[in-house]
Amino acid sequence: MLFNSYEFIFIFLPITFFIYFYLNSKRLTEVAKGFLVFSSLFFYSYWEIKYLPIILASMLFNYVIGTTLSKYDIKKNKKTFSKKSILIFGIICNVALLGYFKYADFFIENFNLFAGSDIELLHLLLPLAISFFTFQQIAYLVDSYRKETKEYDFLNYALFVTFFPQLIAGPIVHHKEMMPQFANIKNKIKNYKNIALGIFIFSMGLFKKVIIADTFAVWANTGFDVAQTLNFFEAWATSLSYTFQLYFDFSGYTDMAIGIALLFNIKLPINFNSPYKALDIQDFWRRWHITLSRFLRDYIYIPLGGNRKGPTRTYVNLLATFVIGGFWHGAGWTFIFWGFLHGVALAVHRLWQTIGFKLPKMIAWIITFNFVNIAWVFFRAKEWDDAIKVLSSMFSLDNIILPEKWERKVGFLNEWGVEFSRVYENISGKDNTTWFIFSSILIVLFLKNSNQYKTLFKAQFHLWIFTIIIFIYSIFSFSKTSDFLYFNF
Repeated sequence: MLFNSYEFIFIFLPITFFIYFYLNSKRLTEVAKGFLVFSSLFFYSYWEIKYLPIILASMLFNYVIGTTLSKYDIKKNKKTFSKKSILIFGIICNVALLGYFKYADFFIENFNLFAGSDIELLHLLLPLAISFFTFQQIAYLVDSYRKETKEYDFLNYALFVTFFPQLIAGPIVHHKEMMPQFANIKNKIKNYKNIALGIFIFSMGLFKKVIIADTFAVWANTGFDVAQTLNFFEAWATSLSYTFQLYFDFSGYTDMAIGIALLFNIKLPINFNSPYKALDIQDFWRRWHITLSRFLRDYIYIPLGGNRKGPTRTYVNLLATFVIGGFWHGAGWTFIFWGFLHGVALAVHRLWQTIGFKLPKMIAWIITFNFVNIAWVFFRAKEWDDAIKVLSSMFSLDNIILPEKWERKVGFLNEWGVEFSRVYENISGKDNTTWFIFSSILIVLFLKNSNQYKTLFKAQFHLWIFTIIIFIYSIFSFSKTSDFLYFNF
Protein backbone atom coordinates (compact mmCIF):
# COMPACT_ATOMS: atom_id res chain seq x y z
CA MET A 1 0.00 0.00 0.00
CA LEU A 2 1.50 3.29 -1.11
CA PHE A 3 1.19 6.61 0.72
CA ASN A 4 0.28 8.09 -2.65
CA SER A 5 -2.77 5.90 -3.24
CA TYR A 6 -6.51 6.35 -2.81
CA GLU A 7 -6.89 3.30 -0.58
CA PHE A 8 -4.26 4.57 1.84
CA ILE A 9 -5.39 8.20 2.04
CA PHE A 10 -9.16 7.67 2.06
CA ILE A 11 -9.55 4.24 3.70
CA PHE A 12 -6.58 2.87 5.65
CA LEU A 13 -5.32 6.09 7.26
CA PRO A 14 -8.69 7.51 8.45
CA ILE A 15 -9.86 4.14 9.81
CA THR A 16 -6.58 3.54 11.66
CA PHE A 17 -6.54 7.10 13.03
CA PHE A 18 -10.10 7.12 14.37
CA ILE A 19 -10.06 3.60 15.85
CA TYR A 20 -6.69 4.20 17.54
CA PHE A 21 -7.86 7.37 19.29
CA TYR A 22 -11.29 5.91 20.04
CA LEU A 23 -9.68 3.00 21.87
CA ASN A 24 -7.42 5.39 23.76
CA SER A 25 -10.41 7.55 24.71
CA LYS A 26 -11.95 4.44 26.31
CA ARG A 27 -8.69 3.94 28.22
CA LEU A 28 -7.96 0.75 26.30
CA THR A 29 -4.31 1.73 25.91
CA GLU A 30 -2.89 -1.73 25.34
CA VAL A 31 -5.68 -2.57 22.91
CA ALA A 32 -4.96 0.67 21.03
CA LYS A 33 -1.27 -0.21 20.74
CA GLY A 34 -2.17 -3.72 19.65
CA PHE A 35 -4.50 -2.31 17.01
CA LEU A 36 -1.75 0.00 15.72
CA VAL A 37 0.67 -2.94 15.48
CA PHE A 38 -1.98 -4.99 13.66
CA SER A 39 -2.67 -2.10 11.27
CA SER A 40 1.03 -1.63 10.63
CA LEU A 41 1.50 -5.32 9.86
CA PHE A 42 -1.51 -5.21 7.54
CA PHE A 43 0.03 -2.17 5.84
CA TYR A 44 3.33 -4.05 5.48
CA SER A 45 1.83 -7.30 4.20
CA TYR A 46 -0.51 -5.54 1.75
CA TRP A 47 2.18 -5.86 -0.94
CA GLU A 48 3.00 -9.51 -0.32
CA ILE A 49 1.69 -11.63 2.56
CA LYS A 50 4.74 -13.91 2.49
CA TYR A 51 6.89 -11.01 3.73
CA LEU A 52 5.03 -11.14 7.05
CA PRO A 53 6.70 -14.21 8.68
CA ILE A 54 10.14 -12.72 8.01
CA ILE A 55 9.54 -9.47 9.86
CA LEU A 56 7.71 -11.29 12.67
CA ALA A 57 10.58 -13.74 13.14
CA SER A 58 13.09 -10.89 13.01
CA MET A 59 11.18 -8.94 15.66
CA LEU A 60 10.85 -11.90 18.00
CA PHE A 61 14.54 -12.80 17.67
CA ASN A 62 15.76 -9.26 18.29
CA TYR A 63 13.36 -8.74 21.17
CA VAL A 64 14.76 -11.82 22.92
CA ILE A 65 18.37 -10.79 22.26
CA GLY A 66 17.71 -7.16 23.25
CA THR A 67 15.96 -8.18 26.47
CA THR A 68 18.82 -10.56 27.30
CA LEU A 69 21.32 -7.73 26.82
CA SER A 70 19.26 -5.28 28.88
CA LYS A 71 18.88 -7.72 31.80
CA TYR A 72 22.38 -9.18 31.59
CA ASP A 73 24.02 -9.66 34.96
CA ILE A 74 27.76 -10.28 34.89
CA LYS A 75 27.77 -12.18 38.19
CA LYS A 76 24.93 -14.49 37.23
CA ASN A 77 26.14 -15.10 33.70
CA LYS A 78 29.90 -15.36 34.19
CA LYS A 79 29.82 -19.08 33.40
CA THR A 80 27.72 -18.66 30.25
CA PHE A 81 28.07 -16.47 27.18
CA SER A 82 29.56 -13.02 27.64
CA LYS A 83 27.44 -9.96 26.99
CA LYS A 84 29.60 -8.99 24.03
CA SER A 85 29.31 -12.43 22.45
CA ILE A 86 25.50 -12.22 22.68
CA LEU A 87 25.59 -8.84 20.94
CA ILE A 88 27.89 -10.15 18.21
CA PHE A 89 25.66 -13.18 17.73
CA GLY A 90 22.59 -10.93 17.37
CA ILE A 91 24.31 -8.65 14.84
CA ILE A 92 25.64 -11.58 12.81
CA CYS A 93 22.17 -13.14 12.61
CA ASN A 94 20.65 -9.85 11.44
CA VAL A 95 23.35 -9.33 8.85
CA ALA A 96 23.01 -12.96 7.73
CA LEU A 97 19.26 -12.54 7.19
CA LEU A 98 19.83 -9.37 5.19
CA GLY A 99 22.74 -10.93 3.31
CA TYR A 100 20.80 -14.05 2.32
CA PHE A 101 17.90 -12.20 0.75
CA LYS A 102 19.73 -9.17 -0.60
CA TYR A 103 23.22 -10.37 -1.53
CA ALA A 104 23.11 -14.14 -2.13
CA ASP A 105 22.73 -13.84 -5.90
CA PHE A 106 25.39 -11.10 -6.03
CA PHE A 107 27.96 -13.34 -4.35
CA ILE A 108 26.97 -16.39 -6.42
CA GLU A 109 27.17 -14.40 -9.64
CA ASN A 110 30.62 -13.03 -8.81
CA PHE A 111 31.87 -16.42 -7.61
CA ASN A 112 30.76 -17.91 -10.93
CA LEU A 113 32.56 -15.13 -12.76
CA PHE A 114 35.90 -15.54 -10.99
CA ALA A 115 35.83 -19.32 -10.44
CA GLY A 116 34.36 -20.21 -13.82
CA SER A 117 31.64 -22.21 -12.09
CA ASP A 118 27.97 -22.40 -13.00
CA ILE A 119 26.11 -22.32 -9.69
CA GLU A 120 22.44 -21.53 -10.26
CA LEU A 121 21.19 -18.20 -8.90
CA LEU A 122 18.54 -18.29 -6.16
CA HIS A 123 16.45 -15.42 -7.62
CA LEU A 124 15.16 -14.49 -4.17
CA LEU A 125 12.50 -11.83 -3.87
CA LEU A 126 13.80 -9.05 -1.63
CA PRO A 127 11.48 -8.66 1.40
CA LEU A 128 10.11 -5.15 1.59
CA ALA A 129 11.96 -2.80 3.97
CA ILE A 130 14.35 -5.50 5.18
CA SER A 131 17.31 -3.09 5.02
CA PHE A 132 15.55 -0.50 7.15
CA PHE A 133 14.06 -2.72 9.85
CA THR A 134 17.32 -4.68 10.07
CA PHE A 135 19.41 -1.53 10.65
CA GLN A 136 16.86 -0.22 13.13
CA GLN A 137 16.98 -3.42 15.14
CA ILE A 138 20.78 -3.64 15.04
CA ALA A 139 20.83 -0.15 16.53
CA TYR A 140 18.41 -1.36 19.20
CA LEU A 141 20.69 -4.28 20.11
CA VAL A 142 23.73 -2.02 20.41
CA ASP A 143 21.75 0.48 22.51
CA SER A 144 20.58 -2.39 24.74
CA TYR A 145 24.17 -3.55 25.11
CA ARG A 146 25.11 -0.01 26.19
CA LYS A 147 22.24 0.07 28.70
CA GLU A 148 20.68 2.96 26.77
CA THR A 149 17.31 1.27 26.37
CA LYS A 150 15.09 -1.05 28.36
CA GLU A 151 12.17 -2.84 26.75
CA TYR A 152 10.53 -5.78 28.50
CA ASP A 153 7.20 -5.58 26.66
CA PHE A 154 6.97 -7.31 23.28
CA LEU A 155 3.94 -5.25 22.24
CA ASN A 156 5.89 -2.03 22.73
CA TYR A 157 8.84 -3.46 20.86
CA ALA A 158 6.61 -4.58 17.99
CA LEU A 159 5.19 -1.06 17.80
CA PHE A 160 8.70 0.38 17.74
CA VAL A 161 9.66 -1.77 14.74
CA THR A 162 6.41 -1.76 12.76
CA PHE A 163 4.96 1.76 13.23
CA PHE A 164 3.74 2.10 9.67
CA PRO A 165 4.75 5.70 8.77
CA GLN A 166 8.47 4.88 9.09
CA LEU A 167 8.41 1.11 8.55
CA ILE A 168 9.13 0.89 4.84
CA ALA A 169 11.81 3.53 4.19
CA GLY A 170 12.58 5.25 7.48
CA PRO A 171 13.55 7.56 9.03
CA ILE A 172 15.65 5.06 11.00
CA VAL A 173 14.71 5.81 14.61
CA HIS A 174 16.12 4.88 17.98
CA HIS A 175 13.92 3.23 20.59
CA LYS A 176 14.50 6.13 22.98
CA GLU A 177 13.35 8.61 20.34
CA MET A 178 9.94 7.10 19.69
CA MET A 179 8.66 4.89 22.51
CA PRO A 180 8.60 7.54 25.28
CA GLN A 181 6.24 9.49 23.02
CA PHE A 182 3.81 6.56 22.90
CA ALA A 183 4.00 6.33 26.70
CA ASN A 184 3.14 10.01 27.14
CA ILE A 185 -0.50 10.29 28.28
CA LYS A 186 -0.97 13.59 26.41
CA ASN A 187 -0.18 11.86 23.13
CA LYS A 188 -3.12 9.47 23.54
CA ILE A 189 -5.54 12.33 22.92
CA LYS A 190 -6.15 13.93 19.51
CA ASN A 191 -4.07 17.09 19.14
CA TYR A 192 -5.62 19.34 16.51
CA LYS A 193 -2.50 21.45 16.11
CA ASN A 194 -0.51 18.30 15.29
CA ILE A 195 -3.30 17.15 12.96
CA ALA A 196 -3.20 20.44 11.05
CA LEU A 197 0.59 20.41 10.85
CA GLY A 198 0.60 16.72 9.87
CA ILE A 199 -1.82 17.29 7.00
CA PHE A 200 0.25 20.27 5.84
CA ILE A 201 3.57 18.33 5.86
CA PHE A 202 1.93 15.26 4.31
CA SER A 203 0.50 17.36 1.46
CA MET A 204 3.90 18.91 0.77
CA GLY A 205 5.46 15.47 0.60
CA LEU A 206 2.69 14.16 -1.62
CA PHE A 207 3.20 17.06 -4.04
CA LYS A 208 6.98 16.55 -4.09
CA LYS A 209 6.54 12.86 -4.93
CA VAL A 210 3.63 12.88 -7.36
CA ILE A 211 4.14 16.14 -9.22
CA ILE A 212 7.89 16.75 -9.16
CA ALA A 213 9.65 13.40 -8.65
CA ASP A 214 7.39 11.41 -10.99
CA THR A 215 7.82 14.02 -13.73
CA PHE A 216 11.59 13.67 -13.54
CA ALA A 217 11.21 9.87 -13.41
CA VAL A 218 10.12 9.72 -17.08
CA TRP A 219 13.28 11.45 -18.35
CA ALA A 220 15.63 9.66 -15.94
CA ASN A 221 14.24 6.19 -16.67
CA THR A 222 14.24 6.72 -20.43
CA GLY A 223 17.75 8.16 -20.42
CA PHE A 224 19.25 5.37 -18.32
CA ASP A 225 17.23 2.33 -19.38
CA VAL A 226 15.82 2.93 -22.87
CA ALA A 227 17.92 5.37 -24.89
CA GLN A 228 20.76 3.76 -26.84
CA THR A 229 22.59 7.04 -27.35
CA LEU A 230 22.38 10.46 -25.75
CA ASN A 231 23.44 13.87 -26.93
CA PHE A 232 25.16 16.39 -24.65
CA PHE A 233 22.02 18.03 -23.25
CA GLU A 234 20.10 14.74 -23.02
CA ALA A 235 22.90 13.26 -20.91
CA TRP A 236 22.91 16.22 -18.51
CA ALA A 237 19.11 16.20 -18.39
CA THR A 238 19.20 12.46 -17.60
CA SER A 239 21.66 12.81 -14.72
CA LEU A 240 20.00 15.94 -13.29
CA SER A 241 16.56 14.37 -13.64
CA TYR A 242 17.64 11.45 -11.48
CA THR A 243 19.38 13.77 -9.01
CA PHE A 244 16.15 15.69 -8.49
CA GLN A 245 13.88 12.67 -8.78
CA LEU A 246 15.73 10.89 -5.97
CA TYR A 247 15.67 13.94 -3.71
CA PHE A 248 12.02 14.87 -4.21
CA ASP A 249 10.95 11.22 -4.12
CA PHE A 250 12.73 10.27 -0.90
CA SER A 251 12.32 13.59 0.91
CA GLY A 252 8.69 13.51 -0.19
CA TYR A 253 8.29 10.07 1.40
CA THR A 254 9.96 11.35 4.58
CA ASP A 255 7.63 14.37 4.69
CA MET A 256 4.63 12.10 4.34
CA ALA A 257 5.96 9.78 7.06
CA ILE A 258 6.57 12.73 9.41
CA GLY A 259 3.14 14.16 8.61
CA ILE A 260 1.34 10.86 9.21
CA ALA A 261 3.22 10.28 12.47
CA LEU A 262 2.18 13.73 13.66
CA LEU A 263 -1.47 12.71 13.28
CA PHE A 264 -0.72 10.16 16.01
CA ASN A 265 1.23 12.78 18.05
CA ILE A 266 4.57 11.13 17.25
CA LYS A 267 7.49 13.29 16.11
CA LEU A 268 9.92 11.47 13.84
CA PRO A 269 13.46 12.82 13.32
CA ILE A 270 14.14 14.88 10.22
CA ASN A 271 15.87 13.06 7.39
CA PHE A 272 16.66 15.86 4.94
CA ASN A 273 17.85 19.41 5.50
CA SER A 274 18.28 20.99 2.05
CA PRO A 275 21.20 18.72 1.05
CA TYR A 276 21.70 20.33 -2.36
CA LYS A 277 22.62 23.59 -0.63
CA ALA A 278 25.72 21.91 0.79
CA LEU A 279 29.06 23.64 0.18
CA ASP A 280 31.18 20.53 0.80
CA ILE A 281 30.69 16.78 0.86
CA GLN A 282 30.75 16.53 4.65
CA ASP A 283 28.00 19.14 4.83
CA PHE A 284 26.04 17.16 2.24
CA TRP A 285 26.09 14.05 4.44
CA ARG A 286 24.97 16.09 7.42
CA ARG A 287 21.91 17.05 5.38
CA TRP A 288 21.14 13.95 3.26
CA HIS A 289 19.39 10.89 4.72
CA ILE A 290 20.38 12.14 8.16
CA THR A 291 19.26 9.08 10.12
CA LEU A 292 21.27 6.73 7.87
CA SER A 293 24.31 9.01 8.16
CA ARG A 294 23.87 8.91 11.93
CA PHE A 295 23.70 5.11 11.88
CA LEU A 296 26.83 4.79 9.72
CA ARG A 297 28.70 7.19 12.02
CA ASP A 298 27.59 5.71 15.37
CA TYR A 299 27.57 2.00 14.52
CA ILE A 300 30.27 1.62 11.85
CA TYR A 301 32.65 4.60 11.64
CA ILE A 302 33.14 5.16 15.40
CA PRO A 303 33.45 1.42 16.27
CA LEU A 304 36.10 1.14 13.53
CA GLY A 305 38.06 3.80 15.40
CA GLY A 306 36.68 6.98 13.88
CA ASN A 307 39.30 9.71 13.88
CA ARG A 308 40.95 8.57 17.12
CA LYS A 309 43.80 6.54 15.64
CA GLY A 310 45.62 8.96 13.39
CA PRO A 311 45.05 10.47 9.93
CA THR A 312 45.73 7.34 7.87
CA ARG A 313 43.37 5.20 9.91
CA THR A 314 40.75 7.97 9.75
CA TYR A 315 40.85 7.95 5.93
CA VAL A 316 40.60 4.15 5.88
CA ASN A 317 37.64 4.24 8.28
CA LEU A 318 35.85 6.85 6.15
CA LEU A 319 36.39 4.80 3.02
CA ALA A 320 35.25 1.57 4.68
CA THR A 321 32.16 3.21 6.14
CA PHE A 322 30.95 4.55 2.84
CA VAL A 323 31.77 1.41 0.88
CA ILE A 324 29.59 -0.45 3.41
CA GLY A 325 26.96 2.27 3.03
CA GLY A 326 27.03 1.87 -0.74
CA PHE A 327 26.75 -1.92 -0.47
CA TRP A 328 23.81 -1.52 1.94
CA HIS A 329 21.93 0.32 -0.78
CA GLY A 330 22.17 -2.48 -3.31
CA ALA A 331 23.88 -5.69 -4.36
CA GLY A 332 25.92 -4.33 -7.22
CA TRP A 333 29.38 -3.00 -8.01
CA THR A 334 27.93 0.32 -9.10
CA PHE A 335 26.58 0.86 -5.57
CA ILE A 336 29.94 -0.09 -4.07
CA PHE A 337 31.72 2.30 -6.43
CA TRP A 338 29.26 5.07 -5.52
CA GLY A 339 30.09 4.53 -1.84
CA PHE A 340 33.81 4.43 -2.67
CA LEU A 341 33.55 7.78 -4.48
CA HIS A 342 31.91 9.42 -1.48
CA GLY A 343 34.44 7.87 0.89
CA VAL A 344 37.31 9.25 -1.22
CA ALA A 345 35.60 12.64 -1.41
CA LEU A 346 35.23 12.80 2.37
CA ALA A 347 38.88 11.82 2.82
CA VAL A 348 39.96 14.53 0.36
CA HIS A 349 37.72 17.04 2.14
CA ARG A 350 39.28 16.18 5.51
CA LEU A 351 42.77 16.59 4.01
CA TRP A 352 41.64 19.88 2.46
CA GLN A 353 40.49 21.10 5.89
CA THR A 354 43.80 20.06 7.46
CA ILE A 355 45.72 22.13 4.93
CA GLY A 356 43.39 25.05 5.64
CA PHE A 357 42.22 25.87 2.09
CA LYS A 358 38.84 27.52 1.58
CA LEU A 359 36.96 28.13 -1.66
CA PRO A 360 34.49 30.92 -2.49
CA LYS A 361 30.97 29.75 -1.68
CA MET A 362 29.76 29.69 -5.29
CA ILE A 363 32.70 27.60 -6.48
CA ALA A 364 32.36 25.29 -3.45
CA TRP A 365 28.67 24.75 -4.23
CA ILE A 366 29.30 24.09 -7.94
CA ILE A 367 31.99 21.49 -7.15
CA THR A 368 29.91 19.79 -4.44
CA PHE A 369 26.67 19.68 -6.41
CA ASN A 370 28.32 18.41 -9.58
CA PHE A 371 30.26 15.74 -7.70
CA VAL A 372 27.03 14.52 -6.08
CA ASN A 373 25.23 14.61 -9.43
CA ILE A 374 27.97 12.64 -11.21
CA ALA A 375 28.17 10.09 -8.38
CA TRP A 376 24.40 9.54 -8.58
CA VAL A 377 24.93 8.27 -12.15
CA PHE A 378 26.67 5.17 -10.77
CA PHE A 379 24.03 4.85 -8.05
CA ARG A 380 21.23 4.80 -10.64
CA ALA A 381 22.85 2.82 -13.46
CA LYS A 382 21.83 -0.84 -13.59
CA GLU A 383 25.04 -1.75 -15.40
CA TRP A 384 28.45 -0.13 -15.90
CA ASP A 385 27.61 0.43 -19.57
CA ASP A 386 24.60 2.56 -18.60
CA ALA A 387 26.78 4.77 -16.43
CA ILE A 388 29.44 5.12 -19.13
CA LYS A 389 26.76 5.94 -21.71
CA VAL A 390 25.50 8.87 -19.63
CA LEU A 391 28.87 10.16 -18.40
CA SER A 392 30.64 9.97 -21.75
CA SER A 393 27.91 12.05 -23.37
CA MET A 394 27.92 14.54 -20.47
CA PHE A 395 31.56 15.35 -21.18
CA SER A 396 31.57 15.15 -24.96
CA LEU A 397 31.25 18.29 -27.09
CA ASP A 398 30.81 16.29 -30.32
CA ASN A 399 27.09 15.70 -29.88
CA ILE A 400 25.55 19.08 -29.12
CA ILE A 401 22.01 19.58 -30.42
CA LEU A 402 20.14 22.88 -30.12
CA PRO A 403 16.43 23.61 -30.73
CA GLU A 404 15.44 23.96 -34.39
CA LYS A 405 13.99 27.43 -33.79
CA TRP A 406 17.47 28.70 -32.90
CA GLU A 407 18.95 27.81 -36.29
CA ARG A 408 18.05 31.14 -37.90
CA LYS A 409 19.93 33.09 -35.24
CA VAL A 410 22.93 30.85 -34.55
CA GLY A 411 23.04 28.67 -37.66
CA PHE A 412 26.75 29.47 -38.07
CA LEU A 413 27.39 26.96 -35.25
CA ASN A 414 26.89 24.21 -37.85
CA GLU A 415 30.52 24.78 -38.78
CA TRP A 416 31.49 23.70 -35.25
CA GLY A 417 29.49 20.46 -35.46
CA VAL A 418 26.38 21.75 -33.68
CA GLU A 419 23.10 20.31 -34.97
CA PHE A 420 19.59 21.73 -34.77
CA SER A 421 16.75 19.33 -33.94
CA ARG A 422 14.60 18.16 -31.01
CA VAL A 423 16.93 18.54 -28.03
CA TYR A 424 15.47 15.88 -25.70
CA GLU A 425 14.01 13.42 -28.22
CA ASN A 426 15.88 10.34 -26.94
CA ILE A 427 14.66 10.77 -23.34
CA SER A 428 11.02 11.61 -24.19
CA GLY A 429 11.66 15.17 -23.08
CA LYS A 430 9.74 18.22 -24.16
CA ASP A 431 10.26 21.96 -24.30
CA ASN A 432 9.48 22.18 -20.58
CA THR A 433 12.34 19.85 -19.58
CA THR A 434 14.88 22.67 -19.37
CA TRP A 435 12.42 24.86 -17.47
CA PHE A 436 11.65 22.03 -15.04
CA ILE A 437 15.34 21.42 -14.31
CA PHE A 438 16.18 25.08 -13.70
CA SER A 439 13.05 25.55 -11.59
CA SER A 440 14.12 22.63 -9.40
CA ILE A 441 17.59 24.12 -8.97
CA LEU A 442 15.97 27.35 -7.77
CA ILE A 443 13.63 25.42 -5.44
CA VAL A 444 16.39 23.45 -3.72
CA LEU A 445 18.64 26.50 -3.43
CA PHE A 446 16.30 29.30 -2.41
CA LEU A 447 13.12 27.86 -0.87
CA LYS A 448 12.86 26.68 2.72
CA ASN A 449 12.63 22.94 3.24
CA SER A 450 9.65 21.24 4.83
CA ASN A 451 11.32 21.06 8.24
CA GLN A 452 11.73 24.84 8.27
CA TYR A 453 8.11 25.33 7.23
CA LYS A 454 7.13 22.95 10.02
CA THR A 455 8.77 25.15 12.65
CA LEU A 456 7.14 28.26 11.16
CA PHE A 457 3.73 26.69 10.69
CA LYS A 458 0.63 28.35 12.03
CA ALA A 459 -2.87 27.22 11.11
CA GLN A 460 -3.60 30.31 9.04
CA PHE A 461 -6.16 30.63 6.27
CA HIS A 462 -3.67 31.09 3.41
CA LEU A 463 -1.73 27.98 4.47
CA TRP A 464 -4.92 25.92 4.45
CA ILE A 465 -5.72 27.19 0.95
CA PHE A 466 -2.19 26.27 -0.16
CA THR A 467 -2.48 22.83 1.45
CA ILE A 468 -5.85 22.14 -0.17
CA ILE A 469 -4.59 23.20 -3.61
CA ILE A 470 -1.45 21.05 -3.62
CA PHE A 471 -3.33 18.11 -2.05
CA ILE A 472 -6.12 18.14 -4.65
CA TYR A 473 -3.68 18.67 -7.52
CA SER A 474 -1.63 15.71 -6.33
CA ILE A 475 -4.71 13.52 -5.87
CA PHE A 476 -5.78 14.13 -9.47
CA SER A 477 -2.29 13.18 -10.66
CA PHE A 478 -2.34 9.67 -9.18
CA SER A 479 -2.79 8.10 -12.60
CA LYS A 480 0.94 8.45 -13.21
CA THR A 481 2.22 7.47 -9.77
CA SER A 482 5.15 5.12 -9.24
CA ASP A 483 6.70 3.29 -6.29
CA PHE A 484 9.05 5.17 -4.01
CA LEU A 485 12.67 4.72 -5.09
CA TYR A 486 13.92 3.70 -1.64
CA PHE A 487 11.55 0.72 -1.58
CA ASN A 488 14.24 -0.91 -3.74
CA PHE A 489 16.89 -0.57 -1.03
